[in-house]
Amino acid sequence: MQIDKLRGKSLDQLFNSILSLKDLEECYRFFDDLCTINEIQSLSQRLEVARMLREGNTYHKIETETGASTATISRVKRCLNYGNDAYTMALDRVAEQQENNETK
Repeated sequence: MQIDKLRGKSLDQLFNSILSLKDLEECYRFFDDLCTINEIQSLSQRLEVARMLREGNTYHKIETETGASTATISRVKRCLNYGNDAYTMALDRVAEQQENNETK
């Protein structure tokens, strides 16, 4: 696992800070201070690419709809196929939350 190479006090602090955020508004505020708009958009784009790949969309459709490069799409696909299953975990949890909110 590549993340093991990154582990350390600073990264723990970052992740614990993210985990401490209470709602969407706090996330917007935190990431606005932490990242540039382009960095935030790149992270968001990768998650959308993962969602679209899981749905079976073609590279062309993903590229057209998200603006992601084929290199980015390939990287995300490699993570989906051989990574830590984190995209799948996150996307499944978001889908579950949306379903729960719709049934309330």
